[in-house]
Amino acid sequence: MRKPEAEFKLALDRLIAAGLLFRQGMPPHATYLFKHALVQDAAYGTLLREPRRALHARIAETLESQFGEVADNQPEVLARHCTEAGLIEKAAGLWGKAGQRSLARSALVEAAEQLTHALNQIDTLPATPAVRREQINFQVSLITPLMHVKGFAAPETMAAEERALQLIEQAEALAEPPEDPLLLFSVLYGFWVANYAASNGHVMRELAARFLDLAERQGATAPLMVGHRLMATSLFHTGEIAEGRAHFDSAIALYDVTEHRPLATRFGQDVGVAALSYRSQALWILGYPDAARVDMDCALKNAREIGQAATLMLALAYAALIFFRCRNHTEAIARAGELFALAEEKGSAYWKALAMMEKGCALTLKGQASDVIEMLIAGIAAWRTTGATFRMPERLSYLTRAYAELGQCDDAWRCIGEAMTAVETAKEKWCEAEVHRIAGEIALMSPEPDAAKAEACFEQALAVARKQQAKSWELRAAMNMACLWRDQGKRQQARELLSPVYGWFTEGFDTLDLKEAKVLLDELAP
Repeated sequence: MRKPEAEFKLALDRLIAAGLLFRQGMPPHATYLFKHALVQDAAYGTLLREPRRALHARIAETLESQFGEVADNQPEVLARHCTEAGLIEKAAGLWGKAGQRSLARSALVEAAEQLTHALNQIDTLPATPAVRREQINFQVSLITPLMHVKGFAAPETMAAEERALQLIEQAEALAEPPEDPLLLFSVLYGFWVANYAASNGHVMRELAARFLDLAERQGATAPLMVGHRLMATSLFHTGEIAEGRAHFDSAIALYDVTEHRPLATRFGQDVGVAALSYRSQALWILGYPDAARVDMDCALKNAREIGQAATLMLALAYAALIFFRCRNHTEAIARAGELFALAEEKGSAYWKALAMMEKGCALTLKGQASDVIEMLIAGIAAWRTTGATFRMPERLSYLTRAYAELGQCDDAWRCIGEAMTAVETAKEKWCEAEVHRIAGEIALMSPEPDAAKAEACFEQALAVARKQQAKSWELRAAMNMACLWRDQGKRQQARELLSPVYGWFTEGFDTLDLKEAKVLLDELAP
């Protein structure tokens, strides 16, 4: 209800005199603030429902008519007033707009909250084709912030994906398919990445094949590019590393900066950065350390240019891994630290846990076993709360090393046993050779070294690495076996094993693995 100006000013003066309001500036340009939020809440609570709604409606009208910039740039402010005014359909659209704007600027927690507000409002509206279209758009948009805040395989994320697919299927049954064909692909990507994070190797490959088949039938470049990236990662994960690398090459060849960078909020991260980051891992394992570092540098540079937090977090994570693989603990720890800080800023439990584990693994290179155990146990526990289990065999194998270095042999064998079980049950084969190699090292680090057991483990690591064309894993296993044979007096056998593996490499001679292999070969020379 409006009051005469004089009466209104008198009322304000009384509130100021009573110590309930602050005035900043002078009328007519003064700003009035309650001295305490509780006073504001009490004043608001005295309003009856209908006057309160009318007041919010007037505020919303004023914001739109006189403060258009606020309405455009802060739709959440207008959405809040429309909600309180009972303007539900308008409020839903504004909350959705606010959520999508927050997602675009990497305000992940805010995006999830605002999109949830939008969907809650829509649930109270009569179902019409327009409302259903808006509901699908907002439901699909909700998936991405939940991925990074809660985790790719978290229950909240998977529930959002199930709901989005249900809405799309209902719309298609009503002959109202979404106007944007990428919406379905975004949901399928969500299901794939959830199974990737949960390390469901068989399901992941089936979903990647389904995605790629649908993309090929539609013939559109964007889903085809994403499909190759998903198939590449699935093949890599399950141990078909060279085949995976070929699909990474296809995804990167299809990527167009102008056309595809805007899709970063639709498929978790920028697809080009993701493909480069994952390919860097494949290249390193296949025996191309320099090419891996080139991909890593390019991915990190592009991620910083894009400025999307989710993309940068992924690039930092995989940069830390490449430095770790090249045994550069200083840079690995630095990238993991940067990832941890960004994940904490963005409220991302998933990436924060990953950063903890990567730093823990990197500390193994510094010989800080007690720090490694503490950090890896904390990181693994946090990781599992997000529903993620992938890369667990590698994490457990380095936790194994830390236990062994501290003489805690029972814990070491327990951990390496868990790692081997995870490799088999989850079909996470990309690091299988390394797990067997580390088991061999543990056999030699025990109070009563078991050379026969170590040799069997190294032989298994070599067999797996050769089958996968994993030259970097093969080199490490060959070095272990050569050292064992040297100590047993089998110097010629040791050299005959290591020499052709080392001779295969054409790059990466500044990395510690290749430097140490060269020193060992020189030592074994006749």
